[in-house]
Amino acid sequence: MPLPKVAIVGRPNVGKSSIFNWIAGKRISIVDPTAGVTRDRVAHVMHHGDRWFELVDTGGIGIIDSDALEEDVENQIRVGIEEADCIVFVVDGITGVVPLDQEVAERLRPIEKPKLLVVNKCDKPRTIDDAPEFYKLCGGEAVTTSVIGNRGKKELVDAVVRLLPPKEEFEETEGETLSAEPEMKLAIVGRRNVGKSTFINQLAEDERVIVSEVAGTTRDSIDIHFLRDGKRFTAIDTPGVRRRKSLANDVEYYGLQRAKKSIRRADVVLMFFDSQRTISKVDKQLVDEIHQHHKPCIFVVNKWDLAQEAEMTTEKWDEYILKTFGSMRHVPLAILTAKDGRNVNKVIHLAQTIFKQSRERVSTGRLNKIIRAAVDANPPAYKANRRPKILYGTQVAVQPPTIVLKVNEAALFTSSWKRYLLGVFREKLPFQEVPIRLFWRDRGRDEDVPAEALESWEE
Repeated sequence: MPLPKVAIVGRPNVGKSSIFNWIAGKRISIVDPTAGVTRDRVAHVMHHGDRWFELVDTGGIGIIDSDALEEDVENQIRVGIEEADCIVFVVDGITGVVPLDQEVAERLRPIEKPKLLVVNKCDKPRTIDDAPEFYKLCGGEAVTTSVIGNRGKKELVDAVVRLLPPKEEFEETEGETLSAEPEMKLAIVGRRNVGKSTFINQLAEDERVIVSEVAGTTRDSIDIHFLRDGKRFTAIDTPGVRRRKSLANDVEYYGLQRAKKSIRRADVVLMFFDSQRTISKVDKQLVDEIHQHHKPCIFVVNKWDLAQEAEMTTEKWDEYILKTFGSMRHVPLAILTAKDGRNVNKVIHLAQTIFKQSRERVSTGRLNKIIRAAVDANPPAYKANRRPKILYGTQVAVQPPTIVLKVNEAALFTSSWKRYLLGVFREKLPFQEVPIRLFWRDRGRDEDVPAEALESWEE
């Protein structure tokens, strides 16, 4: 059985996402004065007292969506309510009861599930005094909160826990599993309308996020947990990115920042391309972000069914990618048709492979044998009558594999020879498809050489 779910519902702009982030203790949902920012269900696993539960943020009921996605948003809200074990009904204490609050109350009234009324934005004593006018909307418990004033949080969470169904034996184990670090975190990035959300729904085996032909449908970065071969993974669906000068509002700007943040916290990044569209400036900016943060990556060409109709081949796309991203030659290419699930599992297995590569560690002895052989095969050229010399090398970190080379003087090594050595490492070490960080350090006079390096290196 799954964890108990708590759905936060209400009309637009009553502070649902603010309360969600406040309870979670971190910024997860986008908060913006624009009505209808939240479209998909955004979830976070919570632990309070001895209970685990899943908190779910939903879109505003009754929103008129700017992209005519009301039906899709409504479907996400409906599923959120249907799956919920407890419903948190949020209203705005400043505006008082409005007709749409009454409509939401009428919708919730026949649902036989525990409900908690939250009168939000009670920032002033007068607002708190006026809160009882809302109590007629929802029978049962009610609390007043002020996110800005940080008041009522404990009372709110305590009330939620009281309304949860009786604790089951499975809950503690399941909660610990969900809250623990996943086997791998995948960030799904790309420009707008390349099929990221369709891919996410294939992984979740559910209509977990809205899929639409409307560009920019996804606004939040949404963590989706899924299982493969008994292992737990997290896929991060990110907002589609477009050129900075084309960003229409703060919602898109913060969506862009969240996409970048998702890249930074991912173990592997799936960079999506549309088989029917040429690589854009936005694509290059995203790849540059991946490169700067040394993230293992897979270039995923989606909508391959259309590419086949146009007689496009894998070889042509591979050549196109290599020509465009010369510094990312190590990145593997995968083809995919997300809408029918073609090659989805293959992409996940490939991601597991390069994730494993990023965590490999090589002994100092083995590394120095490879360095010595590389130097013997192609000695670095003298510079200003001085001989460049590598004293030893050692791997100091993983994710990404990080190697420090102690040398007599780093400035003596040419860029071309450094690229040659990196190529040797990629061929001989178990890092064929992941970024390798190389640091060239001048050796201090009082620095000792590791014994393991001396065993395999002739001074």
